[in-house]
This record gives sequence, structure tokens and C-alpha cells, in this order.
Amino acid sequence: MKKLTLATLTAAVLAAGLATTAQAQQRAQATPYVGADAMFWKLNPDHHSSRNDVGLRVNGGMKFNEFFALEGQLGTGGSDGYADLDYLAGIYAKGILPVTPQARLYGMVGGSRVNADYGGSDSDVSYGAGAEMDIAPNLALGADYMRYLDKSDYTFDAASVGLSYRF
Repeated sequence: MKKLTLATLTAAVLAAGLATTAQAQQRAQATPYVGADAMFWKLNPDHHSSRNDVGLRVNGGMKFNEFFALEGQLGTGGSDGYADLDYLAGIYAKGILPVTPQARLYGMVGGSRVNADYGGSDSDVSYGAGAEMDIAPNLALGADYMRYLDKSDYTFDAASVGLSYRF
């Protein structure tokens, strides 16, 4: 009897959650966005001093609801005399946690490809976290920190600050 009651209760909670999610998704319209950031990148090779510089990153994506988006990023620029960043490109799943109607925290995970003259081109699983705050109805100020590459002999990270526009 307890197993049947527990199973029924679990099924009811799942059905209510799915119905609420479906209703929210019907009300929420997918929203495209674009942005541009100053990207403060850092190459940290093992047993050598780290290298860092400033580049430019552009991003764009589709926010499917208030909790989930897919985002693509392209970055370039910066030279510290040892490493020149030719480009970075990646695509990420973005989980969003609304804190207030105007502020959000988010985490991202996906894959990146980085091409720099310090060792050619490399790909890896990438992850990061950030926050953004609306400063106008369709404009947000954001900042994040991403680990783009985590290889056995070096890491490539970046902190970025910039603006995004929602259509």
C-alpha cells in the first residue's frame, strides 16, 4: 500500500511539474540576443609564468525560457609577446537562475576551440559562471568567468565584462 501511494504521489508531482513547465513554455517566447564583451584572457602554462591580455568577445544566443538558453561565442585579440589569441569559438548550454526580475545568475557548459600561436589549435569542454543585470528594457550589463581549455600542460581562462541586447 505504501509503495502504491508513494508511486501515485510521485507521478502526480511529476505530472504537475510537467504541466506547469509546458504552460510556462507556451507563454514564454524564445528570445534571441547578441552581446559584446571586453575579454581579459589568461594562458597559464605549467612550469612557466602565466600570460594574459585583453581581447574582444562577441556572443549570441537564444533564450528559450527564463531558465535556459543556448549561446555561441567568438573571441579574438590580445598579444602579450609570447601568445597571440587568433580566435576562440564555442557553443554552450546556459542554465539561468533569476534572482530578481532584473538580475540573473547563470552557469554555462559546452565546448570550445581556441587557436593561438602558443601551440596551435585545441578543443576542450568549457564551463563558467556569471551574472547579468538589466540596465534598460532590452539591454543588460553582464560579467562572467570561463575556463575554455584545461589541458594537462596549460589552462586558458577568461573573465569578461560587456553588454547584451535582447530582441
